[in-house]
Amino acid sequence: MIHQLIQQKFKEIYHTNPLIIRSPGRINLIGEHTDYNDGFVLPAAIDKSIYLGFAKNGSNTCRVYSMDYEEGQAFDLGSLTPRSGWINFIMGVTDQLVKKGYAVEGFDCVFGGDIPIGAGLSSSAALENGVGMGLSAVFELNIDKLELVNISQMAEHEFAGVKCGIMDMFASMMGKQGQAIRLDCRSLDYEYVPVNLGDYQLLLCDTQVAHSLADSAYNTRREECQTGVEIIKKNYPEVKNLRDVEPFMLEALKPEFPGKVYDRCHYVISENERLLKSCLALESGNLTDLGKWLYASHHGLSTQYEVSCEELDFLVEKTLDMPYVLGARMMGGGFGGCTLNLLEKSQKEHFVENMTWAYAEKFNQPLKTYEVRIENGTEKISL
Repeated sequence: MIHQLIQQKFKEIYHTNPLIIRSPGRINLIGEHTDYNDGFVLPAAIDKSIYLGFAKNGSNTCRVYSMDYEEGQAFDLGSLTPRSGWINFIMGVTDQLVKKGYAVEGFDCVFGGDIPIGAGLSSSAALENGVGMGLSAVFELNIDKLELVNISQMAEHEFAGVKCGIMDMFASMMGKQGQAIRLDCRSLDYEYVPVNLGDYQLLLCDTQVAHSLADSAYNTRREECQTGVEIIKKNYPEVKNLRDVEPFMLEALKPEFPGKVYDRCHYVISENERLLKSCLALESGNLTDLGKWLYASHHGLSTQYEVSCEELDFLVEKTLDMPYVLGARMMGGGFGGCTLNLLEKSQKEHFVENMTWAYAEKFNQPLKTYEVRIENGTEKISL
């Protein structure tokens, strides 16, 4: 067990017993690129996690050892300035706690885990959440979970320089076993939606592709959506964001949209509808309908929002001939990462074998696959 290895390494380096935190990665069942348009998302915490050991050290220095990178780094609480690499996430959260006036002192930390890096499962959000909860526990700060989510997001914005949405941190922190979270990105109201898959399971196919297009395309999509909102606002002043746009408004103004703006807006509005229908499908146990909305989501992301790539499209299209797969779609920002697949448990080995062979033949590249189960969010674990 990873947490036992963390405990062992901690005692070896720092000669004391740590408090242990488990902080999971996340998937998003449906609702991609809806967050910055004040829409809905449907993420869930998973059984791939980072484990962190913590103890006070009675000094002003924070010493951290990464099991995955097999290296240690240290920083002083009096000089918290951004660096590069994994230490930045830990320093960023510490910096937020100090700025908010929490009584943080020097600490020791060892961490490691089994979240695949670069697969789009939010290992950075898991790390930040784990640091926040660990320091809150060690220094008896009693910070509630929602504030810890905000601290993780601010660390990402101010220290790592990434203006991310709140979904990743929220899902990792607030997850519940066997349930997805329907999160309203405008109000941050949320409710849990049961994910009872019965004879079916979720499996990720990792393209291992990370296109450099992602960042610039992300900014362009945000601008295109905003352009659409500005045009609609002139005729419907009550509209604040794409979340408020009814399909009839979009159709009425279609000739006024430049370039690809209509397609981008149409995708976001449709994706919000698909998400709400997916929640109904889960609540009624209609997995066939859920699968249909997953496929429709991918089609929209690929043809209207244009954030897919050849590898992702290939993996989704490959499943269309597999009767035991109910649905598949790209997951995350796009241009690489994973596809999410809903398939019969009994066909898992057949699926993995088929997909791995087809992907290697087409792209001359090995395919990684991960089974995922929906688990609890960030938590303290007893040894």
